[in-house]
Amino acid sequence: MTEELHQQLARRLRDAHRRVASLDVDEDEKRRVATRLIALTDASKRDVTRASVRLDLLLADLDAGRRLGPDVDEPTA
Repeated sequence: MTEELHQQLARRLRDAHRRVASLDVDEDEKRRVATRLIALTDASKRDVTRASVRLDLLLADLDAGRRLGPDVDEPTA
């Protein structure tokens, strides 16, 4: 089951990276989204469940056309 979750998240992350690469936004916005996605991808190595939730939030923001700044779904210390 865990391997299946990893594979599913890997496919979703791949698709998200492709989607970000094709975004029709200015370079600063694309860089912010790409940075957020890279951080999320790195975090997925440690916590697949949390990374999946963060990816859902990122994709929801993209679907809604919201401008994306820093990783807003991460709590601040």
